Amino acid sequence: MIPFSPPYIDKDILSEVADTLKSGWITTGTKVKTLETEIASLCGIDNALCLNSATSGLMLSLKWFGVGRGDEVIVPSYTYCSTALAVYHLGATPVMVDVLDDLSIDPEKMRKAITSATKAVIPVDIAGWPAHYDEINAIVKEKDIRGLFTPLTNEQKTLGRILVLSDAAHSIGAKYKGRPTGSLTDLTVLSFHAVKNITTAEGGAICINLPGQFASGDVYSIMRLMCLNGQTKDAFTKNELGGWRYDIVLPGFKMNMPDICAALGLAQLRKYKTKIYPRRKSIAERYYKLLSKYEWAQLPDLKHDKTESSYHIFALRINGINESQRDKIINEITAQKVAVNVHFIPLPLLTVFKKMGYSILDHPVAYSNYSREITLPIYPQLTNKQVDYIVKTVELAYKTVMKK
Repeated sequence: MIPFSPPYIDKDILSEVADTLKSGWITTGTKVKTLETEIASLCGIDNALCLNSATSGLMLSLKWFGVGRGDEVIVPSYTYCSTALAVYHLGATPVMVDVLDDLSIDPEKMRKAITSATKAVIPVDIAGWPAHYDEINAIVKEKDIRGLFTPLTNEQKTLGRILVLSDAAHSIGAKYKGRPTGSLTDLTVLSFHAVKNITTAEGGAICINLPGQFASGDVYSIMRLMCLNGQTKDAFTKNELGGWRYDIVLPGFKMNMPDICAALGLAQLRKYKTKIYPRRKSIAERYYKLLSKYEWAQLPDLKHDKTESSYHIFALRINGINESQRDKIINEITAQKVAVNVHFIPLPLLTVFKKMGYSILDHPVAYSNYSREITLPIYPQLTNKQVDYIVKTVELAYKTVMKK
């Protein structure tokens, strides 16, 4: 069996986790702070805040900006459910727009969806390929679009426009026109879930890259308060002699990352550029080379000029098939003990959003891509021999289902 995405665990990771356990301190403490510093360095920014999930990161970012009931937030229809649910849980309305053929949000459709109620837009980097950030950032700064913006909070008044919040759950380490993920929009949320390029088992981070009218360190401090129930002292500080007294200064959440999780991420991050990322890239390039000879294979964007993927997954699409045929091809692949996946089921196809009135008929590009997509695995432990076997298995499955 070739699994889809096992976590990368080596002796250095085991050692880092053991060190945390031996320290006697496993919740939020020095390891989290060190991980935040390392993430900020990788992303080329001053401050990053680690949390218990990327979903929490999206919710906290929107809450900090004052998004709530009566507001709208634009999201792509081709993404994981948490992108929209983060908006919904704050009482705001997710406004779904269709995507381009590269699976990222269509900037022009995004523009048309903007109203006076729009407070934020959340582009998503599917499979590790960055969205069209120059176009998106330019749209929210246009005079007419700024004119529609109706600020209701101090943060909204200070920014003076729609917030651009990147859902970069897939794209840590990617580059857009030479600039790293995390430095491309006002706020960027990363994911360190178990299947991501860097994992903390569960976890995420907010990369703070707001314009000059904001002090990055001050925003970090406020967000840190918000992720700890609004408490003025974290558990580590309270544990110091005589440090028991605290106050609750705002109604926050419980979203902090513990040190035991940060230890996993720290050990992985230290070898990301030298080992993990290069191996993921090598696997993706091997898939590309082997699959490029097949007319039925539509291959994902990996590198163009100064834009490069994080090589999170390989989003293969099969030309000339429908959803039913795609499902049969997946069944044939699975029968050969190869685990594949689909990224993603468009939001309007999910029951929770159907009940809210969203329709897949409004998102033809998202559906077309989904109906033909098969995600091939990428992770450092995958061998070249296994990659070759996966490609041969996909070829055989295609021929079997399509009778070619």
